[in-house]
Amino acid sequence: MTREAQQMADDIVANILPPEAEVREPLHIFLVAGEASGDLLGANLMRGLKSIRPDIHFHGVGGKQMQAEGMTSLFPMEELSVMGLAEVLPRLFKIMSRIRQTAKTALKLKPHAVVTIDSPDFCFRVVKKIKAKNKSIPCVHYVAPSVWAWRPKRAEKVSKFLDHILTLLPFEPPYFEQHGLGATFVGHPIVEQISNRGDGGRFREKYGLKPNQPVFCLLPGSRMSELSRLLDKFSETADIVLRRRHQAVIVIPTLPHLKPYIEKFFVGKGINPIVVTDDRDKYDSFAAGTAALAASGTVTLELAIADTPHIIAYKLNPASAWVAKHLIKTPYVNLINILLRRPVVPELLLEACEPGPMSKALLTLMDDKDARAQQLMDFRQALIKIGLGDPQTPGEKAAQAVLGVIARQKEQAA
Repeated sequence: MTREAQQMADDIVANILPPEAEVREPLHIFLVAGEASGDLLGANLMRGLKSIRPDIHFHGVGGKQMQAEGMTSLFPMEELSVMGLAEVLPRLFKIMSRIRQTAKTALKLKPHAVVTIDSPDFCFRVVKKIKAKNKSIPCVHYVAPSVWAWRPKRAEKVSKFLDHILTLLPFEPPYFEQHGLGATFVGHPIVEQISNRGDGGRFREKYGLKPNQPVFCLLPGSRMSELSRLLDKFSETADIVLRRRHQAVIVIPTLPHLKPYIEKFFVGKGINPIVVTDDRDKYDSFAAGTAALAASGTVTLELAIADTPHIIAYKLNPASAWVAKHLIKTPYVNLINILLRRPVVPELLLEACEPGPMSKALLTLMDDKDARAQQLMDFRQALIKIGLGDPQTPGEKAAQAVLGVIARQKEQAA
């Protein structure tokens, strides 16, 4: 943390509690995360808070990363990591029980602030229950709903029960501020990974690849539902690329529980991908990558950090596709494109998610040096917009924002 940032942090702390009170009343923060991405955000936030207030205590729900920073989770966070109606319904009673348990525990502890992280379906229900019983507990939500893309009325709805919101993207605060909800842009956690951009040479050496051998990264999603829709199209695309570039090798970074499914899928297809599940291998493969084909999502920012030229593709079931076409307001789905307001990363979505168009776009990136160089320049410009190069990390900025909310609450109560 820079000297200026530390001074700002010290000023915030001084406004929360006088020095003699800090010893008598440590800060208590209640955090709730429901997915791996939220666990990362929560851990970064906790580190930022501890750097300012070493006397802080954490409570709530979190995964391994948040627990490593000093939280004892009320229950395994993985219980909340479900997606889609088919997955939620069998566990609905259990999830509703966890919502009640989480809210009840927070109300009993009466923390200086409650910080919920992403997972709005769970987190917002928890916050509403807390506010129904005790409006004086400040409630901050980390990761704004994408009201700029669809369902813009959510901004007004969340303003009725939240006290503050932390956003990952620079253009998001005004959507909430117009409804009287304070909002702070803190930056995207992906920029904190710049020091771990991967080692392409190590990856090539580990898997016996030649220095100039093309590496084609295939990223068909992190959920089984995505694999069932995309893996077939992605594998056909890979087959076309391999027929044009015989020396290329296919690498598929995935999660451990998905590896057996992927390996079985490719049996007898004439494609022998390197399937990796280790995080270091994942980032090293990106660094070694000549080009990548990825399902839409945060992974595209990871590829941008690694300077890996790529395209994105996605296919939905017919009902979801109809909803997307009629409700989504943004012209792009890729964050790089959204940030720069132009099609830096080719998007092959819905009907365009076919092997022919995808392989053509990939081969262009693999062969056209100017196209590759332009993408890399644009990546850096977009990453700067979400915090790359800022002297403060997103976690540190989020920590200062949370402490600022606590300070304002203290002033109002005085």
